Amino acid sequence: MYEWAKEMNCAVTVCDTKGIILYMNDKACQTFAKYGNLIGKNLLTCHNAQSQEKIHEMLQTGGSNAYTIEKNGIKKMIYQTAWFNEGIVGGLVEISMELPGEMPHYIRK
Repeated sequence: MYEWAKEMNCAVTVCDTKGIILYMNDKACQTFAKYGNLIGKNLLTCHNAQSQEKIHEMLQTGGSNAYTIEKNGIKKMIYQTAWFNEGIVGGLVEISMELPGEMPHYIRK
């Protein structure tokens, strides 16, 4: 089911409505390797209260969240959004991608 994401050059993590991690692609597994195999674990346990609140909000509303971070000199874009099964929120997917130092921005009409 997730073969399209397996070898992507960005980290993909999928959880269910309880926060249980269902899938991590190769890049996500590499990113979080120091924590061991996280599939089947609850991602809420490794987030602070503010992040947990945002996760619960997205699960309740079917919403999305996007932000950038920088760690060890590497900038990343984090995009989190609900996924749906027959119109009902099934959980969340997070895509984390590294950003270049300089990135063009285009305004399209």
